[in-house]
Amino acid sequence: MYDRHITQNILDALKDTPVVLLNGARQTGKSTLVQTLAGNDSETRYFTLDDASVLSAAKADPQGLVSTFPGNLVIDEVQRVPDLFLAIKAEVDRDRRPGRFLLTGSANVLLLPKLSESLAGRMEILTLWPLSRQEISGRRRNVVDALFSREVVNWPVSELSREGLIQALVLGGYPESQRRSSESRRHAWFNSYVTSLLERDIRDLANIDGLTEMPRLLSLLAARSASLLNISELSRSAGIPLTTLRRYLTLLEATFLIAPISSWSRNEGKRFVKAPKIFLNDTGLMADLLGYGSERLMREPGMPGHLLETFVHGELKKHAGWSNTSVRMLHYRTSTGFEVDFVLESRQGDIVGVEVKASSTLRKDDWSGLRHLREEASGQFRHGYILYRGTSILPFGQDLTALPIGLFF
Repeated sequence: MYDRHITQNILDALKDTPVVLLNGARQTGKSTLVQTLAGNDSETRYFTLDDASVLSAAKADPQGLVSTFPGNLVIDEVQRVPDLFLAIKAEVDRDRRPGRFLLTGSANVLLLPKLSESLAGRMEILTLWPLSRQEISGRRRNVVDALFSREVVNWPVSELSREGLIQALVLGGYPESQRRSSESRRHAWFNSYVTSLLERDIRDLANIDGLTEMPRLLSLLAARSASLLNISELSRSAGIPLTTLRRYLTLLEATFLIAPISSWSRNEGKRFVKAPKIFLNDTGLMADLLGYGSERLMREPGMPGHLLETFVHGELKKHAGWSNTSVRMLHYRTSTGFEVDFVLESRQGDIVGVEVKASSTLRKDDWSGLRHLREEASGQFRHGYILYRGTSILPFGQDLTALPIGLFF
């Protein structure tokens, strides 16, 4: 069993908040984690709505399910019975004890307003992403904190071979993928994973005709991961009307399969005007959808840049979930062509720029986007980093440093 780094955040939330929701994509380990937490407390009872009998009881009498047991409750996959949120609200208004309810969900309630509004002010929401490389290796260094403090420039660097990096990319972070010994068995799991998620979770969220279009749409999105989202071009490529496509994208985001990030600007009002970048949630799923096996990637020269950038996006998201530095992840792009892959912005307004390069050597021009961001964000800019496939930590002038991507490992 993996040590999930978000565990302490959950325990802290349970000490002062009546309802804690751990959400995230299916098969990321939510059930295992909350069952472990519940198993350590004799006053806590666990229910899963994936159990047909429990699901039936919850639908028939949601108030009865949450009120009959005097201790604390863990309810797994709570989004399957939306009426439970109103029942939990009534119970919390009667008894506001911290830690009364620990919920898990495979749908992002922030994108389902009717659910999130019912527990506003009563619920803390945390997200569990697939395993980070630190969790897989058993280490515990937070990259996000270290980027802001610049402590990362003093970290020891262990050499990461091209073969090792490729293997990590095709495995991804889903716990089940780590257990599959061959590429064919991983493909079988990813294929059934997507099928079951579309047939169950997305059908639970909305009645959709034409679910057969979704697997192809997901493959198209995998090919565009780490790119600006051009919804008109995607609509033409997928053969899906714009209004339908927007609905599909919302559902894929709600089930944590894709994650958009907005453009950074000094003007908050302009951040959502420019096109977002879109990312798949896991490089293992992305590689499977694109047919990127380890043997194929080893044969081909270089490294697919969009796959590597998707990996860095995922790692930063995971580390941000348990970092001491609360951050928003954005990207930077100007009309004149300057861009930075990731801009991490703290609550205090400090920013760190992170650029990803698939090469093992760097050129002067590789720093142009970070230098432009440094000028544009004067007073906020703390440091700029390029993550690359080299093995050395190298300074490149004021507030600019090259870091080996192996630091995530």
